[in-house]
Amino acid sequence: MPTAPHRPLVGRCVETGRLGTLLDTTERGRGGVLVLRGEPGIGKSALLDHAAHIAAPRFQILHGTGSEFEKELPFAGLHQLCVPVLTHLDQLSPDHRDILQVAFGLTSGDPDPHRVGLAALELLSTATRKQPVLCVIDDAHWLDHASARALVFLGRRIAAEPLAMVFATRPRPAEPRLDELPGLTLGGLNNTDARSLLSAEKTITLDAQVRERLLSEARGNPLALIELPRAGGFVPPTPSPVAQRVQRSFHTRLEGLSEPAQRLLALAGAEPTGDPHLLWAAAQWSGIDVGEAAPAAEASELIEFGTRVRFCHPLARSSVYWGAGLERRQAAHRALAEVTDPVTAPDRRAWHRAQASSAPDEEVATELESAAARAQARGGVAAASAFLERAAALSLDPGPRVQRTLGAARAALDAGTADTAANLLNSIDADVLGPPLQASIDLLRGKLALLKGGQQAQDGPRLLLRAARRLEATDPELSRSSLVSALETALVTGRPAGVMEQVLEAAHTAPPTNRAPDLLDALSLLGSGRYREGVPMVRRMLTGEAAAWAHHPGLASLLSADLWDHSVHTSITEWMTRTGRQSGSLTLSRLALAQTAISAVLTGDFRRADAAIAEEEAIADALADAPKMYPRVHLAAMRGRGKEAFQLLDEAQRRGRGQLPANMHWARAVLNNGLGDYSRALDAAVRGTQDAGLFLPGIILPELVEAAARCGRGSLAADALESLAERTEPVETSWAQGVLASARALVTEAEADHRKGIEELEHSPSAPGLARSYLRYGEWLRRRNRRRDAREQLRTAHRMLSDLGMEAFAHRAANELRATGEVVGERSERPLDRLTMQEIHVAQCVAAGATSKEVAARLFLSPRTIDAHLRRIFRKLDITSRRQLKDLPELGQPLETVD
Repeated sequence: MPTAPHRPLVGRCVETGRLGTLLDTTERGRGGVLVLRGEPGIGKSALLDHAAHIAAPRFQILHGTGSEFEKELPFAGLHQLCVPVLTHLDQLSPDHRDILQVAFGLTSGDPDPHRVGLAALELLSTATRKQPVLCVIDDAHWLDHASARALVFLGRRIAAEPLAMVFATRPRPAEPRLDELPGLTLGGLNNTDARSLLSAEKTITLDAQVRERLLSEARGNPLALIELPRAGGFVPPTPSPVAQRVQRSFHTRLEGLSEPAQRLLALAGAEPTGDPHLLWAAAQWSGIDVGEAAPAAEASELIEFGTRVRFCHPLARSSVYWGAGLERRQAAHRALAEVTDPVTAPDRRAWHRAQASSAPDEEVATELESAAARAQARGGVAAASAFLERAAALSLDPGPRVQRTLGAARAALDAGTADTAANLLNSIDADVLGPPLQASIDLLRGKLALLKGGQQAQDGPRLLLRAARRLEATDPELSRSSLVSALETALVTGRPAGVMEQVLEAAHTAPPTNRAPDLLDALSLLGSGRYREGVPMVRRMLTGEAAAWAHHPGLASLLSADLWDHSVHTSITEWMTRTGRQSGSLTLSRLALAQTAISAVLTGDFRRADAAIAEEEAIADALADAPKMYPRVHLAAMRGRGKEAFQLLDEAQRRGRGQLPANMHWARAVLNNGLGDYSRALDAAVRGTQDAGLFLPGIILPELVEAAARCGRGSLAADALESLAERTEPVETSWAQGVLASARALVTEAEADHRKGIEELEHSPSAPGLARSYLRYGEWLRRRNRRRDAREQLRTAHRMLSDLGMEAFAHRAANELRATGEVVGERSERPLDRLTMQEIHVAQCVAAGATSKEVAARLFLSPRTIDAHLRRIFRKLDITSRRQLKDLPELGQPLETVD
């Protein structure tokens, strides 16, 4: 296909300057991305052409274009972009090579869809070894969901690569993640530039009155200024959007063509890949004389035929397709289905057959259902939803129609498209269905409510409760599981207490069944305060078999807190880590990392907590999601970093959704107890026990006892101690008994309780709890003027708290030591304190022998980015090699891999 001459741009100095800067910095090894946003015809495609023109021949240029008619095909856009560099597949790591081959339909398999972006990053990074790469992606608003997600992932991770990406999209793209990338919004040309562009078009002579009307109506839209004169220059008498007027100009050209040329253009408009061989085969099957039709179609300047079929503008293709009429469009899809290979392109063939169908067709519906299964296996959940939705529309039998609609809604929820899921669910007449299907709809509506967030999120647990009640008679086991899901789901809304009451009520009124005690029974006992019966049952549920973990891992990890047993929590976390790795579930991996961080905070391994938080944030970033707040808040509170902790707490409060209030109250209580602000600690602890319901009071109650005792609220402290004893006495672990004894000492003022607390906690994994027990004992001794004894305890406390990095409590211990007459020096900064969380994680992995490529895969980054991190780490630590990292024992051990 001959290359069109480069058209100089009019009035785009700012935009071309941004593109030039992007390419210059990329050529120097610092990649970047730019999203051009604007209405149709505003000049986005012209700027992409300009970028490609000035980049050649310094860059290898990769082109991709979103297609309105290809949105149902997963990874179609990414595949189109990467085709020229697939020759590098053999140079990739085996996992990434396999992932891309399956995603692009080159082989069969079941890859982790979240890793496709990382695999594509390695592919493009490999291509840059020869020369820098520029990716230009037009019509990004029409990209299939899977490609858009992968390309946004790439755009956020190319800072250390000689790789530039430029997107063109409409102001409100269907893929909202595009808005997260750096962008530039294009406006219309000013009056001077608009007149200049219009004068440069020699296609028609306009009289002055028509020229002024056209300038007014075009509003500076370059494509309108170019195309409307070709339609005669006489604009419609009533205002209409510029895109519609430009499409009318394309339609005017179409109307003057012969019928064979129009049919050929309709075929080209319906064929999303631009493959000329497929087009000519479909034309031959349709009986179109290509020798006559093709020259006439090209003469209209709507289309070019070459090594690839290209319309002059996406709006031209849209105008041709929709202007063809329903019968001609269906005929075009029928012809394309006949010539599309059912072995190499079964999904595209099924899609063409579906578009060609004018009446229900069970054979086509079944074919679409198979295409949906293949799409879902490749990570195309949005595509699966579209296939199933069309399959439902073509279903003859109401039963399969409902099942396919539910499947489409389920896939739409997995893809995060709440409105699509809502429309699909609303299309089902639930009143004529039986209880099981009604319950399925309620379960999906509950998930939908959570996805939409805000006030609607509060409906999620209620809908799950309704589903459970509907299932009581037909499926008691699923009913009970739904009740537990309602409780677990309430964690996301942050309001579990009210739901807990409803769950317990439903559990008590459920019909009896011949079954062994289950998780719901254990929850019922704990919720009614029967801890001596409930705690052993919970232990059996959490240590006997992994069933509770498999179905309710988040709930299981929270329940383990009531056991005060680090080994149980570790077992659950390790199971989640292992299962997340094996299944490819990044959701489960994130939960595992968050719980790893919490465990590390409570045991005083803050480096491990840093690493887990950094890795969870990396996965969240890869998913374009917000990181989990509570591990970061817990860590900052335990460290006693007031400014950081209060900022995180405020952020968590603003975010709201997904933040269990008791988590935040516990963090405030710990932080303020460390800072010595006991009245605020008391307020937070009281709120925490009120909002906690079933969850977290075990770790909140010791904070409440301490704050109340320091504030002279003896009765409140005694009541809190009694509640703590009810929860800890049935547990019988050193951790539980040490916490109880240490808290009791604050109420009884008995030295024996102080000593017992220290003795028990010395045999527990809770280093922070032990250090704080030494501090409390030392404070108690000093207030009794036993200064020599107090110094011994306070020195131990200060050393332990300083070594752990519990800054607020260490400062409190230092003040107590000074009160005994001892001089206490300030803790000097340690080199590792200069590293960020992510740098600590990188350093730990490299110190353990991991390569840059292995660390990159774990953190969803490129090896070049890891190398850049290492250079900063070496500079901050004043070292020069990876070997020297191994000599830093304070780095701790790296996390078990979850990729």
